[in-house]
Amino acid sequence: MKIAVSADGSNLDSKVANRFRTAKYLLIIDVDTGAYEAVPNPFTSQQQGAGVQAIVLAVSRGATAVLTGYTSPAISNQFKASGIEILTGMTGTVRDAVEQYKKAPSSKESETQANPEAAIINKGFLVHATRSAARQFVNLLPILIGVVLLIGLFNVFVSEELLTSIFSGNVALDTLWGACFGSIFAGNPINSYVIGGELLKYGISLFAVTAFIVTWVTVGLVQLPAEIAAFGKRFAFLRNGFSFLLAIPITILTVVILNLLERWVS
Repeated sequence: MKIAVSADGSNLDSKVANRFRTAKYLLIIDVDTGAYEAVPNPFTSQQQGAGVQAIVLAVSRGATAVLTGYTSPAISNQFKASGIEILTGMTGTVRDAVEQYKKAPSSKESETQANPEAAIINKGFLVHATRSAARQFVNLLPILIGVVLLIGLFNVFVSEELLTSIFSGNVALDTLWGACFGSIFAGNPINSYVIGGELLKYGISLFAVTAFIVTWVTVGLVQLPAEIAAFGKRFAFLRNGFSFLLAIPITILTVVILNLLERWVS
């Protein structure tokens, strides 16, 4: 018989996680043999559908009971609908929780043995998880389309001659120009990676590209009026100014470290 325990770590001496949905690991433990498997929970950063997908993860490992600190009534009902026992209020280490479970046999154990199909995951949960994944893909689709269009526009309107006239190969000037362009332009951070990749293809130095990306995500001259309205002129100008100035040494340090690592690896 296997049980799943929500845990903050990957071994039996880890603490039982306070919430099932945000647990870093699910420890799948064979109560009879003591063997266990630590499965990282890949859904902790997701907001929608994370609980259902974590249930799918637990059930796919053959767990017939789940021990945790707390879980929402909705998730608890979903477990019960799948024929899986859910025990909340667990504290201490995973080892302690397992021993406590052994001393208090599951009230559903006989029911599960009498009806093995009760442990089979409800198809509705799989449908729900599939729909959740589809919604996430739909939300990401406009960004993907924007990336494709951005690459096309960049190749059409930005020539290699124009770029070489701006970026001369001087480390200091290239870094400064990259920081300036990154501060002016605005958009999704993913777009900065796309433009940066295209700049590298044209032979622009890594210093300029790195400065461009750093300032793109930290300095926002286009959004400056909105930032002033929300936080005041002093905060807006100081934040953007310091972000721009710090972007230069951060860029140089980043590229130098990357070059050292590349030499060390090769």
